[in-house]
Amino acid sequence: MENNVLNTDLTGKVCVITGAGGAICGMFAEKLAAAGGKIALLDLNDAAAQAVADKINAAGGTARAYKANVLERADLENVHERVKADLGLCDVLINGAGGNNPRATTDNEFHHEVKEIENCKTFFDLDKAGVEFVFALNFLGTLLPTQVFAADMLEREGGNILNIASMNAYTPLTKIPAYSGAKAAVVNFTEWLATYFAGSGIRVNAIAPGFFVGNQNRGLLFNEDGTPTPRTKKILNGTPMGRFGELEELVGAVLFLLNNRAASFITGVCIPIDGGFSAYSGV
Repeated sequence: MENNVLNTDLTGKVCVITGAGGAICGMFAEKLAAAGGKIALLDLNDAAAQAVADKINAAGGTARAYKANVLERADLENVHERVKADLGLCDVLINGAGGNNPRATTDNEFHHEVKEIENCKTFFDLDKAGVEFVFALNFLGTLLPTQVFAADMLEREGGNILNIASMNAYTPLTKIPAYSGAKAAVVNFTEWLATYFAGSGIRVNAIAPGFFVGNQNRGLLFNEDGTPTPRTKKILNGTPMGRFGELEELVGAVLFLLNNRAASFITGVCIPIDGGFSAYSGV
């Protein structure tokens, strides 16, 4: 495995990653393996997690895939026992499971637009179960894995928890109130955990990705013919760097925050990686 650019050394450390079958966390898994970590890839889609594990192992790293439901503590505890038996105690936990749901998304950005959109789903039509699912997936899907795996790190030097928030946590986007609120909760929870574990040898931080093109949002950002949607134009107009991020541009912050020498006095922070979106007032 090739070395990482920051020389973050994770040799022998067990790194547990939820949502590891996805593009972002799958990439994180590869980078942490390249830094010497032994990777436990947790995902409800075990085939996707296995594909990432196979890639890591083929490149000379160490990885195991596990089917896991981050909303079921009993399931997580079962997976935890398997990870301990296969790889050892958890040193690094990346809470990457999360996402939005159409049932918790409005069709209109502003209520006065309701007459302009046929069969428009407004704020008043949001599905209660959909909103509950989004909050559970993002918040409980961070809390429950932490309850299960952080216990391994207690009173051991160098424990790290990294949560995946979103720039929505700071500036809520139109149409997705549940997702924005849930990610705000993740940032607040990161700060709470950092305080709670400050004397226990565990650092807790987060990153807040801005706009990156992935499978979940591609349909919102581009038309079927590949042309940008009006929402894409708004996003890029509000991003001082004038482009979407590349997934590789998330890696530096992750490796830095997990580096126990470079970031030894950093806990409770959330780093926006958004091309300046959160800093720009629009004027």
